[in-house]
Amino acid sequence: MAVSPVGGLTGPLPFYRARLAADDLLPDSAQALAIERLQDLWHRLSTYEPPGNGNGHGFLARLWPRRNAEDAVAPNGLYLVGNVGRGKSMLMDLFFSTVPLARKRRVYFDRFMQDVHARLHARAAVAQDPLPPLADALAAEAVLLCFDELEINDIADALLLGRLFEALFARGVIMVATSNTPPDELFKDRPGRDAFLPFIAVLKRHLDLLVIEGERDWRRERLPRMSIWNVPADGEARAVLDTAFAELAAAPPEPRRLVVMGRQLLVPRAAAGVVRFSFAELCEQPLGPGDYLALATHFNTLLLDDIPELDPERFDEARRFITLVDVLYDHRVKLVASAATEPDRLFPAGEGASAFRRTASRLIEMQTPEYLALPHLT
Repeated sequence: MAVSPVGGLTGPLPFYRARLAADDLLPDSAQALAIERLQDLWHRLSTYEPPGNGNGHGFLARLWPRRNAEDAVAPNGLYLVGNVGRGKSMLMDLFFSTVPLARKRRVYFDRFMQDVHARLHARAAVAQDPLPPLADALAAEAVLLCFDELEINDIADALLLGRLFEALFARGVIMVATSNTPPDELFKDRPGRDAFLPFIAVLKRHLDLLVIEGERDWRRERLPRMSIWNVPADGEARAVLDTAFAELAAAPPEPRRLVVMGRQLLVPRAAAGVVRFSFAELCEQPLGPGDYLALATHFNTLLLDDIPELDPERFDEARRFITLVDVLYDHRVKLVASAATEPDRLFPAGEGASAFRRTASRLIEMQTPEYLALPHLT
């Protein structure tokens, strides 16, 4: 998202204030503190020249010429931590869009790690230690790395991260990240965590921790005002889900991949804890409880298009849908859907209809204000 200066000012702070003035955002003291810290980092980057950068950053270098050797010292990045719905991704995106650096990258952390593993594998055949040349390449591509949803769930990532990021920070890379988990609790109680501790130490040396506190969950406040169950599943319902995604995620959807028992699950559309599938993608494919569990623990809101009427001839699809709803319910995932009919009419008669009654009851409960107010369980 490209932006232009507001009233001659630059950095994320004036854009945040402009959104407040337009009633696009409501006042939030924790967000206000976070945007001030991001504005401060923006100013520090305005004079920062990373090692080997030659003539500086072009636009920034002309505005603020390098004054002394301190300009080459990398400023600490920021680690924004808080519960879901606190606006972390929105704040980081405001910062990212206003930093006039050509060499910057904003990416979901798990997608970045998939790219890292692929590139390491490709370099393994030509380098005894492929990590230093990979760090050189990553630093050449981006002096600013902004990671959304930094969570560690894979032991292969845990074993690699400390050494990789030590190398990146040594090359002058600045990192900003959002997460629901404080650094000291990352990969907690997992086998092999001792090998992961160097990464936590690296993070704490090179990133300042900023906890976005407060009980207000802007996403949960929006949900009760939305149409949760949309009948029929037509173009109008699809437009409702389009709007819901835009409001809940506040970012364009991107494809992602989750690792499920050693294989990859393609997530075609996701952003900021919100994921979108069609019924066919989730329930007409050979997916099972492990796949649905991965979705329920990674995402707090699921938008599901085109739930059809079900009958005994579609019992395999109905069985998968029952399992999906059970997993979503157990983890308090919020469901916004379009369907052919109301929940208690989706599977009205025939073999399997009795098993579906509990599912219909849960689907009805999942539309209530009480359920929508529940926190997501990972």
